[in-house]
Amino acid sequence: MSGGLPDVVALTRQLLALDTVDRAESTAVAVLAPLLDAAGFSTRTVELAPGRAQLIAEWQPAAPTAPPLCFSGHLDTVPLGGAAWTHDPFAGETDGDRLHGRGSSDMKGGVAALVLAAARLAGGPRPKRAGLRLVLTAGEETGCRGAATLADTLRGAPSGPLLIAEPTANRPVHGHKGALWLEADATGVTAHGSRPDLGDNAVLRLARAVLALTDEGDPDPTPPHPVMGAPTLNVGTFAGGLNTNSVPDRATATLDLRTVAGQRHPSVRDAVSRRLGTDIAVRTLLDLPAVWTDPDDPWVRSVTTTTTTITGTPPPPPGAATFFTDACLLTPALGDVPTLILGPGEPDQAHATNEWCSIRRLHESVEIYHEVATAWCDAGGPAALGDGGAGGGGGG
Repeated sequence: MSGGLPDVVALTRQLLALDTVDRAESTAVAVLAPLLDAAGFSTRTVELAPGRAQLIAEWQPAAPTAPPLCFSGHLDTVPLGGAAWTHDPFAGETDGDRLHGRGSSDMKGGVAALVLAAARLAGGPRPKRAGLRLVLTAGEETGCRGAATLADTLRGAPSGPLLIAEPTANRPVHGHKGALWLEADATGVTAHGSRPDLGDNAVLRLARAVLALTDEGDPDPTPPHPVMGAPTLNVGTFAGGLNTNSVPDRATATLDLRTVAGQRHPSVRDAVSRRLGTDIAVRTLLDLPAVWTDPDDPWVRSVTTTTTTITGTPPPPPGAATFFTDACLLTPALGDVPTLILGPGEPDQAHATNEWCSIRRLHESVEIYHEVATAWCDAGGPAALGDGGAGGGGGG
């Protein structure tokens, strides 16, 4: 690549060598920020916690006539898991078209491609129409904690569309379900296990409530989304009691609700609480709304055309990711801008043992991002069909 920039595989390998399993994202920022600084970006860091830096980088014309396009990705990864890896998870070993390592697909490969495409664009003529913003976050894998802090920083800032480089095998994905995680608590009265009549069994109380919740249908009936499908509810954990020969006076269950665009989480929580009953206390653990952008949005159509041209594949049907992304917080903070999820990683490799990413798709993604950014930033490009806020993305 021109201008002294590293190859996308080399930069991805640099990032893979860093252990950012829910920590130390500052080490990745230390690799990426100098590349963007040298390209002419204005960079600043926002800490999630000590050693956990996040990066905001801006590049724009002297007198922009449209808001900046926004690229985003996260720098943290999930733990390796208990199974042994065939390839060193931090070495970036290659095997044919595969680059192995924790985060290769989710999503250090996507981040490397975003940064290189941005730096390559900045190395050319100054943009005529709009600038480019990069938002690189920490703590995404543990509930989008970094994006939550950056949402306040970015709220109200003029913004064009948002592209998140999560793993989609370079296919545009138009949104994802929301996640509402709830904790349900029941209390009772303890007694000796031989005299249950003297106590009030919290385990039984909560079990009956949870069974009523799951057996009686969706507590917040919502028609299935045409692409996302129906909302879902899963009982993730159930715990209660301290010893076998006592009546338990406390029981706790956690509930994982995956919502669709159009559902309001306060209403969903209220419906769940009513179904569980007044004796069960409900507390919110995670609240991330769904995201959806109309596939007919002009910017989305232009990105789809660019992607299919570069990859040589036919345009895919409208799709939604099964996982949540930082878009659930960044999209509404930026004004419900049109949002796409589009990255080189393999969706089924996210969080997997022996995670890998296609080297061919890594190179494709640099070209895709560069062309998408060029079209938005230069007047008269295909992305000029949009105006930054038109077309409507959504935060559930």
